[in-house]
Amino acid sequence: MKTIINKYLVTFTILVSLANYATENNISTPIDGKKVKVEFIAVRKGQVLSIKNANSVIMYSGVIEMAGNYARTFDLTGLENGKYRIELEKNFETIIKPFLVENRLVTFLPEENKTFFKPVIRIEDNLLLISKMSLENQPVKITLYYKGDVIYTENTKDAKILNRVFRLLKNKEGNYTVAISTNEKKYSKSFKI
Repeated sequence: MKTIINKYLVTFTILVSLANYATENNISTPIDGKKVKVEFIAVRKGQVLSIKNANSVIMYSGVIEMAGNYARTFDLTGLENGKYRIELEKNFETIIKPFLVENRLVTFLPEENKTFFKPVIRIEDNLLLISKMSLENQPVKITLYYKGDVIYTENTKDAKILNRVFRLLKNKEGNYTVAISTNEKKYSKSFKI
């Protein structure tokens, strides 16, 4: 049990460090009101950068090909008037930068920038460990399935730090799936014990 607690403390420390780093080192700069230079510091190969509209329809998506600092200029003159967002999907977090397009002019809304932390799901023997940090106290829904049937569900509200440990019965071998909904996103992991 001490090992599990130590792993949670390490996970929490990593997430807090990422939050501090992410909010200070990511920039989006309008160049001429139409073109926008998007920069992220310390990206990793395989992370995904997307531009989405207000309905979460993906307008652009690309995989980061090199680790290091990322900079790319986008010409957004073809977008219709409305609210959009740039999302960077990292390992443990999603960074969101909203912007507005009005008459082919782009305006970033830095006061609406957000960082959402993804849930961390780990399986060790017959233990299921779930950890989720939310700087904005977002609700979290956890559903655990065994062979397709719901065996546990929980809705939390206003939890800055969510830590759950489930001990699964060793005599209940088979396929499990845990599904987590938070921040308008869904995460799931299937596993077998």
